[in-house]
Amino acid sequence: MSATHSLYRRLATWLLLPLLGLGALMLVQAYLSARDAADRAFDRLLEASSLAIAEQVKWQDDQLWLDLPPAALAMLATDAQERVFYALYDDRDNFITGNARLPGLTTADDTALHYGDIRWHGMALRLGVRASRLEGWSQRERFEVRVAHTREGRDRLALSLFAGSLGRIAIMALLAVAVVLLAVRAALAPLTRLRRAIRGRDPRTLAPLALELPRELAELRETLNDLLARMRRVRANQERFIGDASHQLRTPLAGLSARAELALRQPDPASWRSALETIQASSARTARLAVQLLSLTRLNNPEATPVASMLDLVAVARNATRDAFAACHRAGIALELDAPDDAIPLTGIDWQLEEALNNLIDNARRYGARHITVRVQADPPRLQVEDDGPGIPAEKRLLMLRPFHRGAETGEGSGLGLAIVDSIARGHGARLTLDEGRHGPGLCVSMTFQGDRA
Repeated sequence: MSATHSLYRRLATWLLLPLLGLGALMLVQAYLSARDAADRAFDRLLEASSLAIAEQVKWQDDQLWLDLPPAALAMLATDAQERVFYALYDDRDNFITGNARLPGLTTADDTALHYGDIRWHGMALRLGVRASRLEGWSQRERFEVRVAHTREGRDRLALSLFAGSLGRIAIMALLAVAVVLLAVRAALAPLTRLRRAIRGRDPRTLAPLALELPRELAELRETLNDLLARMRRVRANQERFIGDASHQLRTPLAGLSARAELALRQPDPASWRSALETIQASSARTARLAVQLLSLTRLNNPEATPVASMLDLVAVARNATRDAFAACHRAGIALELDAPDDAIPLTGIDWQLEEALNNLIDNARRYGARHITVRVQADPPRLQVEDDGPGIPAEKRLLMLRPFHRGAETGEGSGLGLAIVDSIARGHGARLTLDEGRHGPGLCVSMTFQGDRA
């Protein structure tokens, strides 16, 4: 849970951040609602106070006259000790009486009472202005009653209402956070079960997982099962390869031991020489088998893949032909190179392609060919090795790509040459084909490259 890239932390964060944002909006809304409620409550007091004052306005001695009752302003006083102001103005905006010369309000509507927030002598006031007129039968004089008070009571009431809302919102927020965290933990519980099932498995078993999981994790389980199935196939191939390799190495080693033991029983030095020659030939074949086994193992190791670079197929074929020429010449085999004069650039690994050609030439030499042609073509890029030997029947050609399968039991090969060539071709994205020779019997092995050319 404490990992930097914890899935639990990421899910909780992405779910809690919107909740925090929503909580902040709720707090703002609660404060605005509390302030609005406080304004409405105190505006009712302003309304009642202005109405009580307006009812006391009379016409006396040819002018407006006001006898203000104490209760008209007392209703505006609260524990917050607000300052209360009032004023009476005639219809020409002349001040008649009051304890302060309050400003008026300019509004577009013609309602009898309207409110406004003003700044007056450095104080924030809530002002209520009531437009009225005398109700006598002889005088219909218009006037305005202006009543204002400071905001201490309103602010105290707003904070009190907001504090009540804040407590409820805090409880709701805590419950929401707890629900989110529990929901995330419950949602990740199947993943925890899957992790524990994988961790608790015997490392030697590759059996598929049989764990009930939600649909999203079931896809992961099936992917893991597919991986395990591929690993089972790889392990089976490795075990078969190790068994075949052990058998292939055990036979010549046992022959070497038997031949040496038999030679030791012979008193004739000529017999010793014959035995030594046989041992030397057998040890050479065993050494070549060991080298091919190492090559095949290295080619099939994905972590030991060298970096490809730009190469020339013509130069690769020329080097492989030059390396194999001496062995073919001693065996009386004609080795020919058929390649264009111009370079054929390709992205690949030169020593692997040379090893593939060397294996194809060596196979042809060991299985009875008298003429071998190494051919290079440009469009598409292709390497070919063609011989006039006995060839391979069409139904057995794919089988020959498996390790330790020989085309003829009488040959001297180890059965690894074509398997190595197939691994190199797959590593270069090339298509490997085995066909008959162009001129009758024989075998023509082609590697056709599909990669980008320079």
